[in-house]
Amino acid sequence: MSTAQKKSLFPFLIMVALVIIAFFNPSLPTNASEYEYNAADVAWMLTSTALVLIMTPGLAYFYGGMVKKKNVISTMLQSFICMAVVAVLWIAFGFSLVFGDSLGGVIGNPMSFFMFSGVLDHEPWAGAPTIPFTLFAMYQLKFAIITPALITGAFAERIRFTSYILFICLFFIFIYAPLAHATWHPDGVLFKMGVLDFAGGTVVHMSAGLTALASAIYLKQGNECKEHTPARITYVLLGTGLLWFGWFGFNAGSAFGASALAATAMATTTAASGAAAVMYILFDAARGTKPSAMGTCIGVVVGLVAITPAAGFVTVPHSIVIGAVAAIISRLLIEWRTKSNIDDTLDVFPSHGVGGMVGMLLTGVFAHSAINAAVETNGLYYGETGLFTAHVIGLLGATVFILVLAFVLLKVTDIITPLRVNEQEELEGLDLSQHGEKL
Repeated sequence: MSTAQKKSLFPFLIMVALVIIAFFNPSLPTNASEYEYNAADVAWMLTSTALVLIMTPGLAYFYGGMVKKKNVISTMLQSFICMAVVAVLWIAFGFSLVFGDSLGGVIGNPMSFFMFSGVLDHEPWAGAPTIPFTLFAMYQLKFAIITPALITGAFAERIRFTSYILFICLFFIFIYAPLAHATWHPDGVLFKMGVLDFAGGTVVHMSAGLTALASAIYLKQGNECKEHTPARITYVLLGTGLLWFGWFGFNAGSAFGASALAATAMATTTAASGAAAVMYILFDAARGTKPSAMGTCIGVVVGLVAITPAAGFVTVPHSIVIGAVAAIISRLLIEWRTKSNIDDTLDVFPSHGVGGMVGMLLTGVFAHSAINAAVETNGLYYGETGLFTAHVIGLLGATVFILVLAFVLLKVTDIITPLRVNEQEELEGLDLSQHGEKL
């Protein structure tokens, strides 16, 4: 057996082992009917879970339309495969790592809900008391799915597919899970510091954006990085529409019920995304650049990203400020990036990383307890400094943690299996060289 065959056999055997373990661990519920739930909340959260899932195919179209025609299938599949890989990891031990019994406030006990044991008849999560624990787990899974998919835009058109699979597994275990636990678990270190993240600005967008930056630096420039010709702008528009649609489940769903808070989050999400798109267009127009469909779509996404951590904590007028400020900062950084040697192919860091960072800081500025009682200290705008200070410290700590771990995981993956395709495979296109398929 060749070395390549042995490397391919190992992950296959791991999957077989998980199937065997699942066979002998049915995890039958014993008292699932013991709890009473709110039917409206359950209906809304089932809907929100589906809305968040559709964001990943939306992202596939968004990214797929931006790359060269010879890499469309590969780029889109990198998003789709996350729905399969992360789902298996989540049920096996991933949910436990994020929401299991806390180990030092940085990670959950992987055996807490191993293979979903005890999930079907578990009492409701404290932050979502009116819906089944299983539904809470499934909703959170969709966040875990889209996060590694977001990274793919940074190394699009030059990464080996099998190496990518290994990397997203490592990313989920060592970056996403600890950061999500620290931020969203009541015993998490960032949670106890008072850091607010309503729907994933830190957990999802900063983790993906900063890992994307590390990936772009590590993999260096692509051989055709100066010849960027999007395959289908219409795909980008379609993807943006699906993302925008799904984002209401992302943000309004994070209220965990059919409530006034969910309506507020929907309103702030609408206002911020609209303001960012308009600001992006007008800012370019003021500098003599033609308004483009691509620019409009990027503006929408930047606004959606920026409002994510703040959606359930700020007023609607302040959400307009957040979207507009994030759009300008992101646009300027994209321009700088294009003049640098950093080949973040689809500008994941300027859009998601910076958008998430801006949103996190401005949450510390504009959050108020009148919007959400979970805000114990009002934002800097209202004359209090505690929340903003916590967010600055949290941002710096999370940034260092993500960047250091990202470079380590990239190196580990590269040692196990080379990350980058060779020059001939890159010129041929990843659709053919990695999948034997053609658009």
